[in-house]
Amino acid sequence: EPMALGHEVSGIVAEIGPGVDGLAVGDRVAVNPSRPCGNCVFCRRDQRNQCLDMRFNGSAMRMPHEQGLFRAEVTVPAGQAVRLDPQADLALAALSEPFAVCLHAVTKAGPLIGRRVLVSGAGPIGCLMIAAAALSGASEIIATDIAQAPLDVARAMGASRTVDLTRDAAALERYRHAKGSVDVVFECSGAAPALQTACEVLRPGGTLVTVGLGADIPLPLGLVVTKEIILRGSFRFDAEFATAAKLIDSGRVDLRPLLTGIHDVGDAVRAFDAASDKATSMKVQLRFT
Repeated sequence: EPMALGHEVSGIVAEIGPGVDGLAVGDRVAVNPSRPCGNCVFCRRDQRNQCLDMRFNGSAMRMPHEQGLFRAEVTVPAGQAVRLDPQADLALAALSEPFAVCLHAVTKAGPLIGRRVLVSGAGPIGCLMIAAAALSGASEIIATDIAQAPLDVARAMGASRTVDLTRDAAALERYRHAKGSVDVVFECSGAAPALQTACEVLRPGGTLVTVGLGADIPLPLGLVVTKEIILRGSFRFDAEFATAAKLIDSGRVDLRPLLTGIHDVGDAVRAFDAASDKATSMKVQLRFT
């Protein structure tokens, strides 16, 4: 079935339906693409990201598909719109969704204050994960990747140290020493070698939060067992969306290093070409006006 893409969106309210309070025409908003049913067993347990009847804009998981938000005008329930400051930067506000993913991952890791954190994979989610870890009080944040360009962005987002594994894989040896010395790893690449490395550098009793989503990959279960590693999965978000929007809106986090291009929708082909070039791009946005 044909499907419009898009689940990272902000905009300006053009019209209000009857009975809507708290929003007005002209308000700038971040749009939450997640619409849980509110009635299933997981919604009632406050696990709305696990909803059995989830509707998520731009998702092909159900048939008919839930259409995405790459449109000049969209109609959404008022509860999906988070009101922002009248002068809010809509380009930054559109990053609320992926930042919410990372804020949710932080909740799986336990307290980060004073912790040594490693973020594996410095793509957009990895770099947002760095921002979330820094905001949560991590004292040291190591970012790893297999390319230098994303690591430069990782540094701008708050990484204490960056490691290009294609050039200096031995740089992680110090963290492997004496059974490992990293408190928390956020694995954002979904790559098997990264999962192996994560278990090697974690200290006994450390926490591995898997954020990157890909094909099923091998897990070094021997290390998980013998080092008593705490393994946590993290999927999407729930209440963290509104938190993410407010943090961005208030300026408490600066996500500008992630924005590498904004294109008018008429230039969409060039925008997608740019977005696919991981050597030069992080977040490339489409502007509908």
